[in-house]
Amino acid sequence: MTPSDTDNPLLRLRVHEPPPFDAIRPEHVEPAIRELLADLEAALPEIEADVEPTWESLVEDNARRFEPLHLAWGAVGHLTGVRNSPELRAAHETVQPAVVQFFTRVGQSKPMYEAAVALRDGGRELDEGQRRVLDAAILGAELSGVALEGAAKERFNQIQSELAELATKFSNNVLDATKAWELILTDPTEVDGLPSSARDLASQSFREAKEQESTPENGPWRITLDGPSFVPFLQHATRRDLREQVYRAYVSRASEGGTDNTGAIDQILRLRDEKAKLLGFAHYAELSLARKMAGSVDEIRTLLEELRSKAWPAAVTDHEELQAFAKERGFTEEIRQWDAGFWAERLREHRYAITDEQLRPYFPLPKVLNGLFELAERLFDVKVLAADGEAPVWHKDVRFFRIVDAPTSAPRAAFYLDPYSRPAEKRGGAWMDDCLGRSKTLAGPGESIRLPIAYLVCNGTPPVGERPSLMTFREVETLFHEFGHGLQHMLTTVDTEGAAGINNVEWDAVELPSQFMENWCYHEPTLRGFSGHWDTDEPLPQELFDKLLAARTYRAGSDTLRQLYFGFTDLALHDGYLPSAERTPFDVQHEVAAKCTVLKPLPEDRFLCSFSHIFAGGYAAGYYSYKWAEVLSADAFGAFEEAGLDDEAAVQATGHRFRDTVLALGGSRHPMQVFEAFRGRGPSVEALLRHAGLTG
Repeated sequence: MTPSDTDNPLLRLRVHEPPPFDAIRPEHVEPAIRELLADLEAALPEIEADVEPTWESLVEDNARRFEPLHLAWGAVGHLTGVRNSPELRAAHETVQPAVVQFFTRVGQSKPMYEAAVALRDGGRELDEGQRRVLDAAILGAELSGVALEGAAKERFNQIQSELAELATKFSNNVLDATKAWELILTDPTEVDGLPSSARDLASQSFREAKEQESTPENGPWRITLDGPSFVPFLQHATRRDLREQVYRAYVSRASEGGTDNTGAIDQILRLRDEKAKLLGFAHYAELSLARKMAGSVDEIRTLLEELRSKAWPAAVTDHEELQAFAKERGFTEEIRQWDAGFWAERLREHRYAITDEQLRPYFPLPKVLNGLFELAERLFDVKVLAADGEAPVWHKDVRFFRIVDAPTSAPRAAFYLDPYSRPAEKRGGAWMDDCLGRSKTLAGPGESIRLPIAYLVCNGTPPVGERPSLMTFREVETLFHEFGHGLQHMLTTVDTEGAAGINNVEWDAVELPSQFMENWCYHEPTLRGFSGHWDTDEPLPQELFDKLLAARTYRAGSDTLRQLYFGFTDLALHDGYLPSAERTPFDVQHEVAAKCTVLKPLPEDRFLCSFSHIFAGGYAAGYYSYKWAEVLSADAFGAFEEAGLDDEAAVQATGHRFRDTVLALGGSRHPMQVFEAFRGRGPSVEALLRHAGLTG
């Protein structure tokens, strides 16, 4: 090891501790990853020669060997999402092919695969969780091409590498296209209708981007395609021509010039189809479903169609009401895509006399966090404690928390929270990921278990000046959602890392705890606990709560149809379709839109070019999972409703049962068995339809 290598934090990682994010630099990435790869590549022949069909040899020993690379590459991948830069991107792209090649090689290791099969079939004593891990490892090897030989294997490996590079390219293009577009406004009439919070943010955005003076009252103002800027502009700006300009820019992101993802979409779809056929599947959707709860594409379509049949008439009514309302107020034209958000907000204000701006002051982030943590204590008997400074962070706004058992104060887990939008370096959306997983094998010296640590990442409205982040109610729901994911990762009681937390949970069940937590945002005692005026701590007025509750199902048909549109499009692109000049992916999109959108997309709509969930994330042929898991999550919340939401003892008892099944068991049992252990029966779609107001 050279002297400079001793200073490389990625080579000094301890597998039972979080990475030193304050010390990792782009220049550390390539030398560290190449050294870790070289060491493992050199050791691999010996590892394969020595592997035995025992749990210790196959699982535990290999976990210890491979974890330093997993941890280092995971830290690099995390930083590309939250602290992206040209230098980090270049370093990541330089070593990514070698990393993919190595893990493909491990996945295709016949000695390891044969040892796993022998262990599974050998009659040795294994618990249910171990058997699930073993089955997943065997399936993973088969889906990694372990049975392929010769030219087929070589082509498969090439596809794996190309797909990884294309996913990274796709994500970077979306980030760059979002970052590159801006609308600078200088005339106060151009921001007419924008609430004060949106003007404040637009003024702050201009100051930061241009390093020039701006005030919320007099501008200039900078509008971007980042959610906290884009959404309020479409909802409130009275200048229709500017709304149109912003909308068209948003739906055409990453579809032209140097950030054009059109070609990448074609390549990704072709390569996925070829990969599936090499493995003996009819199409990529069939390959994807090999790891999911759903048994077939037909089964998924049946569920989605059941929901669509309920949502379509409601969405048609939504649109007719919107058009009539706008006409009553002097709007003589047909509502277009850039009008829908604006008039929907006006109708919401009229019907429920409630706006996001009325609610924002009552949802300052610190107050919301306190209430969320109190809910976790009530339901799951754990305490969340601020631990800022106890772990290095990648940005000054990132916070660190620890979770302890409430009765005993025994440590359970920890998590980072990165709450605010940073469009120059952080990808959009919100997500949870694992930093460290619970593991007996990877425990530190003198410790019996390695405790889990999660990343919770949001893109909420940042603080402006001395004022804290004032959240929209949707941002509150998003925070609860990601915390739900985090709870499944952090409150697991499974000690085998391969089945602990979210590991080995079928993809279409993984949204259950996250969507379950969103329901508590509408539970009045809970909401009272996480709301209060940021300046006076005045409680949310009863009148506003009543209006918020009444507005919960507002445009539920339209919202449901939107998610179904994405899910049906994803399936249509992955179950046998191949791009051609005669039928492009955008043609497929518009075919689906004909039955899933009341207001049809523009001919030039290119939303697929920024559909990162399926082209750069893990949702390919799996976007339906949101609705599939929403059935489970709504029914799970139904258990609390049946127990009596006003009966604190019953709520706590039900919460403990949820903790001890859904959150604790992770991937150690099939998700349907876990759900039935909690609910006492299989899932029903009725609760979802009832919560969405679609039962009529």
